[in-house]
Amino acid sequence: MTFDELRDKAHALPLKPGVYIMQNAGSEVIYVGKAKALKNRVSQYFQDQSRHNEKTRAMVSQIDHFDVIVVQSEFEALVLECALIKRHQPRYNILLKDSKGFPYIRLSAGDYPRFSLASRAEDDGARYFGPYGSRFASQGIIDALRQALRLPACRRKFPKDIGKERPCLNFHMGVCDGYCRAEMDQTQYKRSIDQAVRLLEGRLDEVVDELAAEMELAAEELRFERAAQLRDRIRSIQMLSTRQKAVAGSLADTDVVGYHRGEAKSCFVVLHYIGGELAAKDWELLAVPMEDEQTTVSTLAAQYYGGRIQLPKQILLPCDIDEQVELARMLTEAVGRRVEVLTPQRGAKMELVKLANENAAEEALRATTAEERRSKLTEALGALLGMENQPHRIEAFDISNTGSSDIVASMTVHIDGRPLKRDYRRFKLKDMPHADDYASMEQVVERRFRRYLDGDEKFAEKPDLLLMDGGAGQVKAAREAMSKLGLDGIPVYGMIKDDRHRTRALVAGDGREIGIQANQALFAMVGRIQEETHRFAIEFHRQQQAGHLKGSALDGIPGVGPTRKAQLLKAFKSVKAVKAASLEELSAVVPKNTASAVYGYFHGSEADQGKEETS
Repeated sequence: MTFDELRDKAHALPLKPGVYIMQNAGSEVIYVGKAKALKNRVSQYFQDQSRHNEKTRAMVSQIDHFDVIVVQSEFEALVLECALIKRHQPRYNILLKDSKGFPYIRLSAGDYPRFSLASRAEDDGARYFGPYGSRFASQGIIDALRQALRLPACRRKFPKDIGKERPCLNFHMGVCDGYCRAEMDQTQYKRSIDQAVRLLEGRLDEVVDELAAEMELAAEELRFERAAQLRDRIRSIQMLSTRQKAVAGSLADTDVVGYHRGEAKSCFVVLHYIGGELAAKDWELLAVPMEDEQTTVSTLAAQYYGGRIQLPKQILLPCDIDEQVELARMLTEAVGRRVEVLTPQRGAKMELVKLANENAAEEALRATTAEERRSKLTEALGALLGMENQPHRIEAFDISNTGSSDIVASMTVHIDGRPLKRDYRRFKLKDMPHADDYASMEQVVERRFRRYLDGDEKFAEKPDLLLMDGGAGQVKAAREAMSKLGLDGIPVYGMIKDDRHRTRALVAGDGREIGIQANQALFAMVGRIQEETHRFAIEFHRQQQAGHLKGSALDGIPGVGPTRKAQLLKAFKSVKAVKAASLEELSAVVPKNTASAVYGYFHGSEADQGKEETS
């Protein structure tokens, strides 16, 4: 279907709740979404593309056709969306990596069974425990079991490899009992595995009592080292039990959801609390989604908790979501008891949400390099401005002057958001009878690109984007200069400030403003570019003023002080022009005696002759 046909089909949809299924030319499902009103939601995809982010535009460009399923309520739409996402795994939906199924802990069969993770329980003679919350947390349980009971984690095969080599580093570090040694029998291994099984079944007290009795016996027999080992094992098992309950979800009082949308990566976090104490943390890194925060949190929460048979009593979310009531109902029906889904606004619960958000931000920041962050920012900027490619090289311009004197301009260069100071350039504006920001901007942009066309190596790089310190007028002036040179293909935008002198938006030549405050990182980057360009212009302007007002040739003329000197420079722009001025021209600016002193200083006998003729 063509784009117009897709738009017409969307406009013909009913204003009823349902699910829409976007498909490409190969009938592959690429996106699944839900809507309160199908017509309104689906039509948004086929309207102004400049309003979409880069991922949404990429998804829309792949749509060949779409189907919808009308349902009776938003609740049914939520349940159906979760089922379809889990079934099709669409490439443009935000997906948890574990969304295909919750993991099990598998204990293999044989004389020396081992623990491992499995995606599903199978009829293969092994024993399965679970399902658990996530692969990351479940692997943590296996690792904790091995450490608490000192089970092997190496790749040696038992009994084949027993006695063949020296024990590995794990034995010498005290985290394994060294079952690869010939003197170790199978009885101790089976006993440790049996204890691990009872722990996974929740029979903690049995194992702890058994180990406590063994610890007391060892102490009575003065085997204090063995008693200390058993004491440490009991402590590890008690910690493991708390962690397992949190991951299983069966005894968790509260889960706290956190979310952070970074420049390059996002992170979804769940903190598990038991009895008011933090017991475990589950988190997953994700690509930056095309949905907003509310939609993303709603989708991830539904994926994370949907299909579980054990859930906490209460789930705290970091933001309000439209489907909050429906999500609570879905989870309540799944476990047969009430599950609360809340968005706290104040108090202790709000502090827990803040902690979860901080954890999400830390994980996303740690996993994202500085280069990735900068690349994502310029990618977001390009998408916001409707550019086909992200702007790698950005050049920014600013004008600085004091009245009509010392009009200068600055050009700064930023590569992927980073300043490239070796490419900064300064300009002295020529033939400017009075201050005119628009004419000044037109002149400096024309001079910059004329040097580019002339092959000047200092201006050899062509920018991907131009940013003007100013509004639509400066943008128009820059575009007119580029049009004269036949360079109309480079985007130009102005950087405008609010009443507190902070960059608030970008503006096109037609006056259309493009807000950047929704993306705080992008907002900060554009603000830094504008401030750096302004700083560079002001610095050059001050240098020019200092050069004229200090150490000038005018300082040696009797009767010419700072005030008269400033008047002369403001009128004639330079000492050279003052020297070339006639007595009449000088007298029009300063008093006649001062004019005579200046003219006489530069022209000598000509001034004397003038005086004689006057007399």
